[in-house]
Amino acid sequence: MPKETFNNLSEDKKIKIFNAAMQEFSTKRFSEASINQIVKTAGIPRGSFYQYFNDKEDIFLYVYTEILKEKREILHSADDVNPDADVFEVLMQTTKASYKWSKDKPEYSQISLLMEIDNSEFITGLRTASANMLREMVERDKQRGLIKPEIDPDLVVEMIYTFFMREYFRIGLAEDKFLKRINDAIKIIKEGIAKV
Repeated sequence: MPKETFNNLSEDKKIKIFNAAMQEFSTKRFSEASINQIVKTAGIPRGSFYQYFNDKEDIFLYVYTEILKEKREILHSADDVNPDADVFEVLMQTTKASYKWSKDKPEYSQISLLMEIDNSEFITGLRTASANMLREMVERDKQRGLIKPEIDPDLVVEMIYTFFMREYFRIGLAEDKFLKRINDAIKIIKEGIAKV
């Protein structure tokens, strides 16, 4: 995260550095991104960068955290998001809200997609933290009796996560098609396929 010297910068300079980092991380995987390119795009000396951040992980975490803050604000302001709904309904509500947001901020989506193909230890840790939030919702619904007790939360999370990412890579910003596919998949996961 940023050092105090970064926090003391003018808003314009902070935005310029954020935008330079976002540009780099939305066009290259974290493991391939370059501090040199970030400082060049931001128009700051390399030495100044190290007065603001410790390293590339530090500035990535800053960008990632700022994006998550903005995403949470969008999700909390969405009219139809009900935090007491089951995990499947929350997924659909947040997917719809996130999809609209990602169309306005395609660079943010691109960073997420590039994170999926980066196997660095740092990025793997961030992906794991993200999956843990979904796993906690599945566990919460098991406690509430909404999901069978024998269901493996890790498997449910893996199925959802894998399908969501595959469809996003495949369909992209074709919103109606993407949301229909996600809704159909969630219905199958929630209800199963066996005729009872």
